[in-house]
Amino acid sequence: MGDRISAPVDVLCVDDEPDGADLTAIRLERIDERFSVETATSARAGLAYIEENTVDCVVSDYKMPDIDGLAFFERVREKYPRLPFVLFTGRGSAAVADDARSRGVTDYLEKDADDRYEVLADQIRNAVEKRRREIPPNGHGQ
Repeated sequence: MGDRISAPVDVLCVDDEPDGADLTAIRLERIDERFSVETATSARAGLAYIEENTVDCVVSDYKMPDIDGLAFFERVREKYPRLPFVLFTGRGSAAVADDARSRGVTDYLEKDADDRYEVLADQIRNAVEKRRREIPPNGHGQ
């Protein structure tokens, strides 16, 4: 069967601050060459991207002007219930983290953690590996 995580990992990073999204994309791609990271600057743009492209994992900011990260998560889950979703936020709190986990977000990470990009990369790898083990090799990723 082979190691499915050796295949490319398509990540969508959604953050209303373009510089933040771009920095996250660059750092993730440097940490793991299998990562191919696209960015969107709003939840609406992220939803449109997911509709048109294969995505293995979504990384989303929490505080965004149009739709917050948890509302975005709920919309993604409605159509793609198995798609891993990591809430990656600079404006979180224990209450947000608890709410996110209780709703079923795959993982939660605050942007101010010292090794945030390495931890985020691990969270993505773990979530994608788990999902790929659950989906048949020719199954659709979402």
